[in-house]
Order: sequence, then C-alpha cells, then structure tokens
Amino acid sequence: MRLQNKVALITGAGNGIGRATALTFAREGAKVVVADLNDEAANNVVAEISRQGGEARCEKVNVAEAEQVARMVQNTVAAWGRLDILVNNAGILSDARLVKMSLEQWQRVIEVNLKGVFLCGQAAAQVMEAQNTGGVILNAASVVGLYGNFGQSNYVAAKAGVIGMTKTWARELGKKGIRVNAVAPGFIATEMVQAMPEKVLAMMKEKTPLGRMGTPEDIANAYLFLASEEASFITGIVLSVDGGVVV
Repeated sequence: MRLQNKVALITGAGNGIGRATALTFAREGAKVVVADLNDEAANNVVAEISRQGGEARCEKVNVAEAEQVARMVQNTVAAWGRLDILVNNAGILSDARLVKMSLEQWQRVIEVNLKGVFLCGQAAAQVMEAQNTGGVILNAASVVGLYGNFGQSNYVAAKAGVIGMTKTWARELGKKGIRVNAVAPGFIATEMVQAMPEKVLAMMKEKTPLGRMGTPEDIANAYLFLASEEASFITGIVLSVDGGVVV
C-alpha cells in the first residue's frame, strides 16, 4: 500500500496507460480521480476500482480548456480535501509528414499534449504549494521526444516540450517538497496500438531489444515507483520505459 491515503488525479485515465495507472494506484491505497474526456470510459474505470474495494471518482475534462481543468482540481479538493499526486497522461495523435501537416493538426496536438500538461500542472502545483505538504507531478513524455520520429512533428514537439517543463518545474517546486518527473514510454500495446497492421506491430517488436512491446502496466509500475516514497530523492528525471529502444 505504497500510496495509502494519497489523493491522485490521473488524466486520460479512461483507457490504456491511464486506466492501468488508475487501477494500480487504487490497489496501492490511493483515492483516484479518473479524469477523461470520455466520461463513459472513465466511469467504467471508477466502477472497476470500486469492485476491487478501492475509492475513485470521475471527472469529465478537456485538458486544453483552462476552466475545465480548474474545475476538475477544485472538485478533487472539495471531495477529498487535498491533492497529492498528478499524472499528466492525457494525449492525442494526428500524424503527417512536415510538408503535409495542416496547421489544425499541429495546433490540436500542441493544445492537448503541451498546453494541457501546462494547465493541469499549474493548477495542481498551486494546490500543492498551498497545502505545504509536498506532492508529486508526473508527466507523460515519450521516447520520440528524445530522438524524434518520422511524421510526428507536432507530437515530438509537444513531448520535447513536456520534458523541458518537467526539468523546469523540478527546479521551481523542489523547495516546496514537490517532485516532478517524466516517464518516456516506448512501443506500448495499448488498444490504439494493437489495432495497427500486423507488419507495423512486428516492426515495433523488432526495434525493441527486449523483443516485445511494453504493456500499460509496465508504465503504470514506473509511475507508481516515482509517486511513492521510494523515489523521495528523485526529481527532474525522464525515465525511459522502452525495452531498450533508445539504446
């Protein structure tokens, strides 16, 4: 029960890595806010946590909208009195080569994947500073934010920006006892990825030295470690959980 009595807010928690993280945190004793634009998916996760004896509530949110983010954080504090952990997991894709990418594609991904992380991080940090009891902010980066990727100018720019913000926030918030870290997943077998053609999945496995794709639970376990007191002297890092892809 490494997160006993902690209040954790997880965005994009209706599916994939976010869902796995919500379930893992709940099993470790946290009260979990399952935040997602898809409130049906979020409510399903809340119900699953409840069946397992955990405590959770749902928040429908578009992380790119400041008012919705503020309301989500306010509702969390109103319900449980505090906020200890934020996992900035929400994100989208809209891929195209540079010469074909529309401005709308660029802006949509930047809005959610970069602005959304900023808005949620800012709102959570304000609460955590006021509590004066420390806290943890965990940001979803990506290995592509470290080495780039074909057809993903928007996504790579956002994830590289998230890595930069993570290091900046670690410097700014450290004196308040707030730790800020990022996790950079590699090829992860989420629902979206598993729907890709078999030859693409085979390529992902081939490029991974460990010879398999990661699971959402692999990433959730990394978030759990960084959120726990076991990582109490770790801040400002980018933890690659990628089966060796960066190598």
